[in-house]
Amino acid sequence: MSAQIHCVTCETDDPYALASWWAEVLDRKLHDDDHPGDPEAVLVAPDGHGPDLLFVRVGERHGKGAFHLDLHPADGTRDAEVERLLGLGATLVADRRRPDGTGWVVLADPEGNEFCVCRGPAERAAAH
Repeated sequence: MSAQIHCVTCETDDPYALASWWAEVLDRKLHDDDHPGDPEAVLVAPDGHGPDLLFVRVGERHGKGAFHLDLHPADGTRDAEVERLLGLGATLVADRRRPDGTGWVVLADPEGNEFCVCRGPAERAAAH
């Protein structure tokens, strides 16, 4: 027997607003029942594959980052994805890219939750 991830939960001040931002980043849809002001919002996994992302309003967060995701571009390059995300309103926290192409970039969403952008599959394959 084993467990499976049902959803990844993010503590937030404004579930709908933050879920809407992440919907743009991840090209996902908000659940049809979610509306501004709701105490929670869900980004549904595409075609039911992978965990949903649940954004929940809390009075007090339990740590520095209420969650942390590591992303990689579905297509294209890490650098192009970083530029796209900065254009959507992410902020640069730390640049951990190395001269040999390895490494990652740490960004933050509009509420300050940090996430990383790593090289995509094509970039990793080209390095070998």
